[in-house]
Amino acid sequence: MYRILLLSGLLIGIVQFAGAQIEGFDDSAVDERYRDLIHTIRCMKCQNQSIAESPVDQASDLRRQVRELMLDGRSDGEIRTYLADRYGDFINYRPPLKPTTWLLWGAPALLLIGGGVVFVRILRDRLQQPLDEDIG
Repeated sequence: MYRILLLSGLLIGIVQFAGAQIEGFDDSAVDERYRDLIHTIRCMKCQNQSIAESPVDQASDLRRQVRELMLDGRSDGEIRTYLADRYGDFINYRPPLKPTTWLLWGAPALLLIGGGVVFVRILRDRLQQPLDEDIG
């Protein structure tokens, strides 16, 4: 029974991995452009993987859509704009800097500044406290 479960799990893993394979182009320059592009587009289901890395069906559909758009002669910028219009700026790993994404781009700096302020306040409070030797 254990072997059957192990083999079925292995078979499922192989099938999922095979589904995640990336279809390429005959021209190496176009193929490299395609691979670079699909590594910069976020999978909407996984959200922490690009569509190149994701094994889910939605990522496969997006890869196929990017391929078709490239075959139609669209540039990388046009493809990114098309996908962002359809799925939102979140689909790009590097969303454009515009008013709707200012918080997204500014959040790391705000968190760093906030952490620095908290650190300085804690340090000042600790420096003003008497040492154990000074007590009593």
